[in-house]
Amino acid sequence: MMLRELIGQVLRRTRQAQNRTLREVADAVGMSIGHLSEVERGRKEPSSELLAAICRALGLTMADLLLAVLRDLTTQQPHLGRSPAHMELARMELARLELARAQLARLRARSTRRMDFELAA
Repeated sequence: MMLRELIGQVLRRTRQAQNRTLREVADAVGMSIGHLSEVERGRKEPSSELLAAICRALGLTMADLLLAVLRDLTTQQPHLGRSPAHMELARMELARLELARAQLARLRARSTRRMDFELAA
């Protein structure tokens, strides 16, 4: 499976989980419905700028997207010529990255609360 297909699957799954239409997301990004559909189906490889815009429209960070792609890759395709030890290392790295992402989210929330408190004072 190509990387663009995995990225497309994650984008489509995220959009559908939000109960949003292709039109809604395409309008938010400023792209055609057809182009977004091709990206989601893995037919077109988006530029990094377009991918970032799609992620913003879906409320994802690029890190969220890449973590989801890595998660899909390690669970769907263990036969990529990697030994079980390599796969276990990849899973451990994914868990470490998810933990770091959660810690960053907590720090951002704490910082936002602090700023709100300072503004209210």
